[in-house]
Amino acid sequence: MKRKMLRDGLRSVARMGETAVVAAKAGIKYATEKPSHAKLLRETFESLGSTYIKLGQFIASTPSLFPREFVEEFQGCLDQTPKLPFSYIQEVLHTEFAGKNLADIFAFIDETPLASASIAQVHAARLVSGEDVVIKVQKPGVETILYTDLNVLHFATKVLEKAVPKVRFASLADIVDEIKTRMVREVDFIEEAQNLDDFVDYLNTTQNHAATAPKVYHQYSTRRVLTMQRLYGVPLTNFDLVKQFSKDPSQVLITAMNTWFGSLMMCKSFHADLHAGNLMLLEDGRVGFIDFGIVGQLQPQVWSACIAFMDALQRTEYTAMAENMLKMGMTSHKVDIAVLAADIERLFGGVVLADPQQILASNPADLNDIMLDMVAVGERHGIHFPRDFALLFKQMLYFDRFMRVLAPYTDIYADQRLSMIQAAEQGGSR
Repeated sequence: MKRKMLRDGLRSVARMGETAVVAAKAGIKYATEKPSHAKLLRETFESLGSTYIKLGQFIASTPSLFPREFVEEFQGCLDQTPKLPFSYIQEVLHTEFAGKNLADIFAFIDETPLASASIAQVHAARLVSGEDVVIKVQKPGVETILYTDLNVLHFATKVLEKAVPKVRFASLADIVDEIKTRMVREVDFIEEAQNLDDFVDYLNTTQNHAATAPKVYHQYSTRRVLTMQRLYGVPLTNFDLVKQFSKDPSQVLITAMNTWFGSLMMCKSFHADLHAGNLMLLEDGRVGFIDFGIVGQLQPQVWSACIAFMDALQRTEYTAMAENMLKMGMTSHKVDIAVLAADIERLFGGVVLADPQQILASNPADLNDIMLDMVAVGERHGIHFPRDFALLFKQMLYFDRFMRVLAPYTDIYADQRLSMIQAAEQGGSR
């Protein structure tokens, strides 16, 4: 224990020194090259690694709290990092399974990772009992770095707020607390395992045999190691293969959407990072949901209003869009529905009148622009949206994007196969 405390203490000191060096380099770059504040901050965050990359992603997904130029710049803050040597991964495994021989648990571990992100690295493996699994292993020192960075962050953001007033970190303490809560949850793989169990229980309860999620091997999982069933198939990012493997690609997305919307009603939380890479078309035809590290929570009335907003957008009913925007957001002001509807019509009208589906462009940057513009319109009327709403709305826009590529529709929300959307419109509850 003392050795671990000493090691963590040394890591903290080293991390503070590293942070100071990177910050100094950023200062020199600003003085000599004069880059934009947003670009400099993004490059600095990426240099500082895991915690700051996550912070950048928080900025990118929270347009109601940060200036537009920062939200747009941080869209490029990727969560991909260089792969660690397998020896580092073995170090974590030996620590987490202390007193056990790894050979008694895993018959094989592929030394080449399947993926490597800022917090964890994923490896294929096989249990001694014969099951194919993937093991998600937290990178060494991540948690110590996280807490060190968050402490430094409290101080650094106060300095930045004075040095760069344009940043305007409103409600600083609340934002940092939100960041801390989400990041600490993401490095707790026990919580991710619970998210997976909750989703699998929901599938079983609803007798949903068209979708699945990895089974968790709890006996071989810890706070820093998550051992899960390996799913075989193709990610929905590979649109060409999906079209080859499925006679009706639209049904793949319909299944994913119905399953996801159902989870909003029946799960404790919803998958908040369901980009196409986290959806798979499995070899047996089922849709696989993976990576439950980032989840959100919303009140039923918020997500049902979001669905109704999207439906009104398809039908170009701007008054209904305004009414549902009020239900989605939080305001203490009296809002003139007619004026809000007129502002929304100015925002969406030119595109929607030409083709409602053009609003749902295939470029992810376009989706973010829609989110930013809508938040800006809301703010002019005193409407503020919780971050989880942004996650929900953006997910719905991504669903439209996927459907546009796999099986274009003129009005996706009129499809009678979208049973969960119909249920949500009737005001279902969890």
